[in-house]
Amino acid sequence: MKKNAITLKLGNILVFIVMFTVFIIPFIYILLMASKTSQEAALLRFSLPEEFLFFSNMSEVIAFGEYRMIRALMNSTVLTVGSVILVIILSALFAFVAQRRNDKLATIMMAVLVAGLMIPPAVVPTVFLLRSLGIYKTLFGMIMIDAALFMPFAVVIFRTAMTAIPRDLDEASFMDGASPLRIFFSVILPLLKPAIVTVVVTTSVKIFNDFVGPLYFLPGAKNITAPLTLYSFISQFSTQWNLLFANVVVITIIPLVIFIFFQRQLVSGMMGGAVKG
Repeated sequence: MKKNAITLKLGNILVFIVMFTVFIIPFIYILLMASKTSQEAALLRFSLPEEFLFFSNMSEVIAFGEYRMIRALMNSTVLTVGSVILVIILSALFAFVAQRRNDKLATIMMAVLVAGLMIPPAVVPTVFLLRSLGIYKTLFGMIMIDAALFMPFAVVIFRTAMTAIPRDLDEASFMDGASPLRIFFSVILPLLKPAIVTVVVTTSVKIFNDFVGPLYFLPGAKNITAPLTLYSFISQFSTQWNLLFANVVVITIIPLVIFIFFQRQLVSGMMGGAVKG
């Protein structure tokens, strides 16, 4: 027993050291770099700043380009909220039908959808499709793309969670005269709260931090998103490292707050899905 306890304790210490090295130290480095002058930050050293300029660098980043960062954060927030809502509703509806039918057609449709987890998106055909629909360079078009990209993952989470919801609830509601949509929104959806939190946290952080998608499908100064503001302080001949790292801090705050706020629900939702599966 003592050997097992010692082994477990050493394992916990090792995990803590690895987590601290991989996650905490880089974040401390970012904060230190964001607090330095331009000349001092250009050395890229892991050291304390000679003059603490964190808040002045942050304010300069936010005010840059006539408060371009504010527009970028608003666009990223609209994009994230719209995409996540669409992903939750469509994925939960699809998962509900696929899990309750459980026939050959549902299996085929599920296999086709899950294939989206492995097949990368094609940029050029997607651009042509968006242009033909008249939604290229629009937030609505980018929301449609994000919904399509993240639906396969969300469907897997929701379908796994629905296996624990008995069919008796559906049949009882149907006998009381409820329509299929009423059953879904009034009975099934409230029981999927842990799965919904898991999907919200994982997809919102990825969508908010997405760099490639808006770069290809959302060009234009008015459509800039938070990750694309990193270009503001990078040029061919010089880079303002202190402002660049301050920019990283600004665009990291919202996803970090979301993750911290929903951390417990996220772990319980994923553990519950693993046990039920």
